[in-house]
Amino acid sequence: MTAVDNGRPTRRQPETLEEALVRIRAVLAELARDAATRDLLGGHPYELVQALADAGFGRLRVPADHGGFDVSLPELFELLAEAGQADSNIPQIWRGHFTTIEILRQEADDTVRSTWLRAIGAGAVFGNAQSEPAAFAASEQDPAGWGGTRTRVRADARGTRVVSGEKFYSTGARFADYIRAAVLDESGNRIFVVVSARHPKVTHVDDWDGIGQRQTGSGTTIFDDVPVEPLGDVGRYRESLRGLDSFVQIVHLANLAGIARSLVTETVDLVRARARTSLHALSPDATQDPEVLGVVGTLHARRLTADSLLRHAAERLEAAHRSGAEADYTRAYQDTSAAQVAVIEAVLDAATTAFNAGGSSTVRNGVHLDRHWRNARTLASHNPVVYKPRIVGDYLVNAITPVPGYYRDRPSTGDS
Repeated sequence: MTAVDNGRPTRRQPETLEEALVRIRAVLAELARDAATRDLLGGHPYELVQALADAGFGRLRVPADHGGFDVSLPELFELLAEAGQADSNIPQIWRGHFTTIEILRQEADDTVRSTWLRAIGAGAVFGNAQSEPAAFAASEQDPAGWGGTRTRVRADARGTRVVSGEKFYSTGARFADYIRAAVLDESGNRIFVVVSARHPKVTHVDDWDGIGQRQTGSGTTIFDDVPVEPLGDVGRYRESLRGLDSFVQIVHLANLAGIARSLVTETVDLVRARARTSLHALSPDATQDPEVLGVVGTLHARRLTADSLLRHAAERLEAAHRSGAEADYTRAYQDTSAAQVAVIEAVLDAATTAFNAGGSSTVRNGVHLDRHWRNARTLASHNPVVYKPRIVGDYLVNAITPVPGYYRDRPSTGDS
């Protein structure tokens, strides 16, 4: 993508945010044209993900002095919603990349921070490799199996630090230049290390078989003594991870908001193109059928719910970053959790209700309407929504909030 990767051909990177947005939206329009067909027939949008990178998409949150556009969180999540409307695989492919930037923005080591932010500012793309296969979940560090890590970094015979292990849900890794991998270090601490996504000892297995989000590349990644990049330790301390639990969830909220927008647009097009209505319809013209119009109105209401809660969650997290107060990060997490419940309910309802705008023709593969429910249901299961009402209720009643998941096994910079 740039001189920092493996020499792949690139286009000139945009110099201003305005230029970048024009190019980004042109790529999103191209993605939208074939998104439904890709879902039906398979195949990953490698060239278009590359085109987004060349358009400056990956630089949106990089600070200006490191080659980025330094957009606010509300601006970023709005653009991710636009991407989700075009193709809901796209925000998820880029989720690990933007998460890496958030970690780096708070990285305690200035040299590490500057090195990798400049690489991203020059066009480098990051993928994710955090979760491990279910069979590997339990370990001596996590005998209950709530997310153990067996992937390790160690020094080989030549003293080179290398990574070995296996990851699943490694979304975006097969599209990336670098991977941020969760490992246990030599002392048993859970850290992130940076490795090349294209090293010959990295194997990308295309075995993601989910009912939705089929083109995210969320399958297995195998590391076989892959060297850690110079200055490749990132996110070692808790201070680099403040607000990250909220951030990664708001990416999904943006994606769900994008799905809701697609549902409105595609259902309106379906109604306008419909040649007949049901025997019991009050009008032979679908565009004048009160029940059908009510379906479209309901979808729009669900879309507004998703959009409004996305904006609220983004603004909460932005305010927490400005204040730096732990209480504000807690409120952001609780509001994000509550938003997750309501947005998922709204979008899944919309994805089901949309079928009422047409007859049996809406369930045909060529209409592609089913993909929205499958994609939304997959996103709802990613960070399971079933736990969120209890978390919010426990906070409101008992002032208890969970310890952020990204803090697990990580010391503070103040620890001795």
